[in-house]
Parts: sequence; C-alpha cells; structure tokens
Amino acid sequence: MREILVIGSGIAGMTAAIMCAEQGMHVTLVSPFPSERSQSVMAAGGINAVLKNNDQGDSVESHIEDTINGGCGIAGRDSVEGLCRGAEDIIGILEKCGAVFTRTPGGKIATRNFGGQSHKRTCYCGTSTGKQIVTALVMETRRFESQGLIERKLWHDFHSALIKDGVCYGALLYDEASRSLEPIYADAVIVATGGQNAIFGKTTGSTQCDGYTAGRLFMQGAELKNLEFIQYHPTTIETPQKRMLVSEAARGEGGRLFYINDGERIYFMEDKYGSRGNLMTRDVVSREIYEAGSQVYLDVSFLDSKLIDERLPEIKDICSKYIGLDISKEPVPVSPSVHFFMGGLAVHDDHQTNIRNLYAVGECASKYHGANRLGGNSLLAAIYSGATAAEAINKAETGEEIIRPDLKDYIDAEVSALEKSMASMSSFPVMYVRDMLAENMNRDLGIVRDEESLDQGIKEIDYYLSICDQIKYDSSVLPYFNYSLKGILVLARAVMTSAKERRESRGAHYRSDFPNADDNQAYSSIISYDDGKYNVRLDKENAYES
Repeated sequence: MREILVIGSGIAGMTAAIMCAEQGMHVTLVSPFPSERSQSVMAAGGINAVLKNNDQGDSVESHIEDTINGGCGIAGRDSVEGLCRGAEDIIGILEKCGAVFTRTPGGKIATRNFGGQSHKRTCYCGTSTGKQIVTALVMETRRFESQGLIERKLWHDFHSALIKDGVCYGALLYDEASRSLEPIYADAVIVATGGQNAIFGKTTGSTQCDGYTAGRLFMQGAELKNLEFIQYHPTTIETPQKRMLVSEAARGEGGRLFYINDGERIYFMEDKYGSRGNLMTRDVVSREIYEAGSQVYLDVSFLDSKLIDERLPEIKDICSKYIGLDISKEPVPVSPSVHFFMGGLAVHDDHQTNIRNLYAVGECASKYHGANRLGGNSLLAAIYSGATAAEAINKAETGEEIIRPDLKDYIDAEVSALEKSMASMSSFPVMYVRDMLAENMNRDLGIVRDEESLDQGIKEIDYYLSICDQIKYDSSVLPYFNYSLKGILVLARAVMTSAKERRESRGAHYRSDFPNADDNQAYSSIISYDDGKYNVRLDKENAYES
C-alpha cells in the first residue's frame, strides 16, 4: 500500500487525503490543530461554479475568461480551464458529502454576485460556506479513518522535508507533546499549509498560516512563484486580535461604498466605474479606498432587514460583536487588509513542485489566480487542487519499489540543532522579531509600493537574518516559533525581492514608480534560493504554466 503524507488539514489537505484514500492509499494527515480550527472555516462568501440552468447567458467559458482577465493574463489557460470546468462536479461532490447550500424558492442552489465576475455564479451557504465545507469534509475524512486509510496526527508541526538529489522521501515533524523531531517516510508528500499571514501580523487570515513551510522548502530547493501578488481585501474591520472580514457577499447583495466630503456622501466606486463599481476586482477596490484618503464606509442599511438576516447573518453578528454596530441601521467603517496570497510554491499541472514526489495544494501553491484572485475561486481551487494532486499521485504509481536513501545523518543533524537551540536562552525574544517583521512588511510592501520602500524592507529583513542564528530558545513560546523564524524571514525576503524585481504594475502588485503594465513582463515570476542568494526570473518558457 502506498504511503502518502499530507501536511495541513484544511479544505485542500482534507480533499487530497480523501481522494488518495479513495484510491486505496494510506494517508497520514498532519496538523497542529483539528480541521475545525483551520483557516478554511473563515471562508465566508461562497464558491464559484457555473451550474445547469444558471444565470441567463453565463457559461464555463465566461468563468474562464473572468478568471484569466481578473488575474491580468498571467495564469495558464489550460490550468484555469480545468479549474472552471471541474466546478460543477465539485459542487455535486460537496453536496453528497453533506454540505448544505442556500437554495432559491424553486429549490435550485442560490448564487450571488462577486467582484470581477460577469455573471452571478457564486454558490453559498449563507455567509459560512467555509464552515459548511469543512464540516462535510471532516465527516468524510472520519469515514476513511474508521477504515484505517487515513491516520490523523494532531499537535504536530512541519519541520523540514526529507529530500535528497531532488527527490522527496517524507518529512521531519515536530511533536509538540514530546518536544522532539519525528521522521515520517512517504511515497509522496502533499503540502497544504495555507498562505503567509503571520509575516504581516494582523490580517483576515489565521496566524497558524505563517509561511514557514514554504520558506523552509524554498531553502531546501523548492521554487516559489508570484510572491509579489498579495491580495488586500477592501472591506475589513479591526479587532484586538486580527482583521475581521466583511465579506464581499455584502456588496454582492447590493452594498455601497462611500466616504464623506463636506457632509455629503461620495459613492466613489460608482462615480468612477458605474453601477457595478462596488464589485470591481479586489485590487481595484482596495487601491481606490487607499487613494480616497478618508474613512470609507460600506452601507447595506437600505436593504430589507429580512434579506440581511437571511443572507448576511454572520456579517451582522461580527459587526455587532466587535464594533457594536447594527448593519441594518448604520454603515460600517471599513479598510483594506492583507487577505490572500496568489504567490506560493511553484507547481506543475499535476501540482508537483520542481522536487519529485513533493506536491503543494491550496493557498500555499501558486497556480490559478495569476496577479489577482476572484472572490469565490479560492474554495474552488482548494478542492480542485487537492483532487488533482491525488489523481496525479495515483496515476504516477509505477509498481517499482522505491529505494529510500540513508538520511540518518541529516536527521541527526537537525535533531542536534534543535536540542542546541533549546539548551540556552536569549534576551532577544523571537516574537519581538516577528512583530517587527510584520510592521516592516505592512509599511514597505503595502497596497502601493516603490523601489525605495522595497529596498528599505529588504535591508531590515537582512538585518534580522544576520542575527537570526544568535537567537536561542525563547522559553515564553513553543519551540516551533523559535526554529521557524529563519524560514519565515527567508520567505519574507523572497517576497520583497520578487516585488522589487517586477518593475511594473499588474493586478495586486502596484508600483507607484512603475504605474503601468509592461507587456514584456506579462509572465509569472519564479524565485529560487542558492546558499543565501535570491534569484528571480520570468517564466517565459512556461515551465509552470499551460
């Protein structure tokens, strides 16, 4: 029986695990927390799919064009076609697993408008679509657990991959209970660890998603792609712990953005872009809010209160709980926040990285969204990518016995390094460095950036890297936060470097010193790591796109 190791148990990871188990493979599903605590549960708005008897005039071809255009032309057409054509089947699979979609009075799955889309095609479960899908997949995962095909390993963190000569043979995991490293060998490793929220501090996402896995794999030879494209969600509210998302569903139901000038409401998006201005792509709306220079509000109070209660209940609850505001009576003060990462591990059509037997799925993989993701495509891509990787692994079975190399020296060295770091303490807390990194990333790599700010950001990250190895064990936090610091800093440096090297404005990457798109740069960017050197190239040979 083939052994598959899946790192991360959100929607993408569970999908990959389920699909591998369905093919008779044994899966070890690893995560520091249960799936119910994954970032996936935060996905509110919906999942895109063109269904039969859809909105008049919609088609899969239209979904494909909207996705490619939203991504500013740098997502591979074949990949996007596969994603969009597989969407209806995915909705069917989710329903069979128990996901409960909102229905129209006639019994059809209800859809809503989402930004950047020419038709109403976002299927939803109220404003808790992610929770519904996670719940359905958890139950399906448990079914395979009862059959012995999926084994969960909770309270374990990724430490590093077991790689030799460009082939992955498994991973080293950090066991939080024993505070030790444990090697797990596998015929294939699927990484599903989400985005890079923690390097920006307070975002709409979970700080569990810190980018360390991508950073460490990058240091081990995996290439990264399109890191400069970071999506800001235009409508969020601040809380002491994080930014809370005011879902695009609010604008999909008719919500309007405005600011106040001399006592008058200025509906700036409608003034500039017409009746659908509030549903422009997220990069456009975020930049317009940034340029407004005033407090911006999102108003849904004019909508029928019954509609708000039925279709926007979570938004109403969030605003009531965190800022004491009733959205049926008052407009919501909103501002943009880091929300999604189009960049991540570079993967081929089968979701394999440039390292053999190492796959990446979900938000940690860069594949379908180009320079800017459409709302509703993230859940779709999470499920589709997990299923695609599982299918590829199943087809790749050759029947040949895999001869694993001797990796004892590598494992012993990593164990020794971890024990050494825990043996002494530092007066320079690791969390202080992480907080300073987040402050620098938000300042120097914001919605609008330029050469000067990026150079400053790189300079400061280089300083943190220069002292990183001098920082020993910080007893106030779990050892994971100590050993993960360097990988996170290396990833942050790669993000800054990628943003500096793309000297144009495209999608979510806006350079005030290069405000226009450049056709000569209409390609994905690939960055590799070689002994402390960060090498960026444009993917003109389409090595990762089709």
